[in-house]
Amino acid sequence: MKNQLLTAAQKLSNWMVPLSAIAIVAAFLSIAPAGIWGKIDAVGYAVCHQLDERSFHVDGQRLPLCARCSGMYLGAVLGIAYLTLTQPRRAGMPPKAVIALLAVFGLAFALDGGNSYLYLMKQTAGGRLDFIPNLYIPNNTLRLFTGTGVGLGLAVAVFLSFNQTMWNDWTDRPILGAWKDVGILIALAVGMVLLVLTEWEVVLYPAAFLSTGGVLLLLTMVYSMLWAMLMRQDNAYPTLRAAWLPVLAGLTIALLQITLIDLFRLWLTGTWGGFPLP
Repeated sequence: MKNQLLTAAQKLSNWMVPLSAIAIVAAFLSIAPAGIWGKIDAVGYAVCHQLDERSFHVDGQRLPLCARCSGMYLGAVLGIAYLTLTQPRRAGMPPKAVIALLAVFGLAFALDGGNSYLYLMKQTAGGRLDFIPNLYIPNNTLRLFTGTGVGLGLAVAVFLSFNQTMWNDWTDRPILGAWKDVGILIALAVGMVLLVLTEWEVVLYPAAFLSTGGVLLLLTMVYSMLWAMLMRQDNAYPTLRAAWLPVLAGLTIALLQITLIDLFRLWLTGTWGGFPLP
């Protein structure tokens, strides 16, 4: 009986997932601000505070994600793209030294984020917290660098898990098993950060779309894995094309989450702008 119910659910999902996807996309487009920029800004609105002074600007517009979040999701997109191109079916744990390096990136992210948050609290506390020292004055350059570092770590973790969950031919070869690969990836990440720091329009416009696309990419991959496991279809797919249903389900759930958070934040703050400070 249990297997029959599971089979029925799998067949029903072939119809329900596409219909749900259409409904969620329509709902998101209807509640998000007008224009393409308004849509990507609504994606950022669900995951980022979007404070003006902590964001880069292009043509007088704040990017949809702050400097730290921009770095994190750009780093994730870069990492997943690099791993997909160079080691598409690998799903073994990276060497301990690589894990330690990624942990250092995460520690730097936490340290800079904590220092930055404390600085913000002091700015909004009317002098009541001035007795607490800051390690240093936070800035968008450090936010972008530390965000990118943790984005690379997220890319490795999600890519590894996705491969282990989805593919029927994944290999146990370690991700980033050679220091040459690590060096190339870090060099690409540093180059990307330096380009963003130029604040050229030709760089910031693509960065805005890629970073918000990174939000959808990570959420879609996570929810695709969960859907495949729920439907007992993990390790069942030879190609991404064959895995269209769990991927579409993952994207639908991701967009549903973004839409619900957008609605809650809009109800809470009454504005599509950055999170209001006290």
